[in-house]
Amino acid sequence: MCYRFILLFLLSSVCATAQVFAPLSASSGVSFKIRNFGTTVEGTMSGLKGTIRFDPGIISTAQFDVTLDANTINTGINMRDNHLCKKDYFDVATYPSIRFVSTKVSAVKAGEATVTGTLTIKNTSKEITFPFKYTQLNGLPQFSAEFAINRRDFNVGGSSMTISDDVKIVLSVGTSK
Repeated sequence: MCYRFILLFLLSSVCATAQVFAPLSASSGVSFKIRNFGTTVEGTMSGLKGTIRFDPGIISTAQFDVTLDANTINTGINMRDNHLCKKDYFDVATYPSIRFVSTKVSAVKAGEATVTGTLTIKNTSKEITFPFKYTQLNGLPQFSAEFAINRRDFNVGGSSMTISDDVKIVLSVGTSK
């Protein structure tokens, strides 16, 4: 019985050391690139919200639960942005947010780690893994990442032959307490 208490105490101590942060929408950016008709279309999304538990000393205890406002898609062309909000693409009337919830975080080396978690777009959830970098700015963690996802895995854009399947995602996330 005593060993169980000690183990429970140690585990709760480890979990308690991770500080809780929120993505700072003003200093965070989510951008994407995709090929369409042979040219690269670039865009951004904003409205990042959620909870980040992070201790750079114990990366394995990190947890990310963040959402992005799908209605904020911005490619610089209003007509295209409005089309991307419709049912064939993000269907923002039905699915207003994109969500990522981590299930595992592993250190790679100082300042670098990998995260595995569930990405949900349009009510379709898939496990993804991607590398990320982290730094500290004024005592607050900052994160950056670059990775690719397949848009068809999330039923975005249907079976269009003119749009690439691969979408490059670039994240830059500032935090606040």
